Amino acid sequence: MAVSVRAQEVRYPCKLLKARAVRLLAALGKPRAELSVLLCDDGFIQGLNLQWRQKDVPTDVLSFPMGDDTLLGDVVISLDTAARQAAERGHDLATELDVLLVHGLLHLLGHDHELPGQDVTMAAEENRLLGELGVTPVGLVARASG
Repeated sequence: MAVSVRAQEVRYPCKLLKARAVRLLAALGKPRAELSVLLCDDGFIQGLNLQWRQKDVPTDVLSFPMGDDTLLGDVVISLDTAARQAAERGHDLATELDVLLVHGLLHLLGHDHELPGQDVTMAAEENRLLGELGVTPVGLVARASG
């Protein structure tokens, strides 16, 4: 299993997030999968969001799947947005990063929440994986649906 976690223009102890990613891959039955996680600021993720989704605003997490069962792809997380969301939710940054990592990872694996029914399935899987990490907040999909 190869998990790479790097920080672009931000500071965060990447070893913690890497360990969480390794646990998630094991829980998903993908112990040999490869995953890249990039932590960045709002400016960097806004540029990616504009380039790839034509949305000129920062976002919390983006996923770039490789379409391969072993080479999963890249998850990009904005620490700026994650910190704001953690404060709004009343939990720490590490917990919010777990929520965003789970969400991004599920997108790499083909999950989505745009069509009716998909949101229920993805929300359940987010909460299952967060439970594997011992995290009690609900995932992003459940947050969006109320």
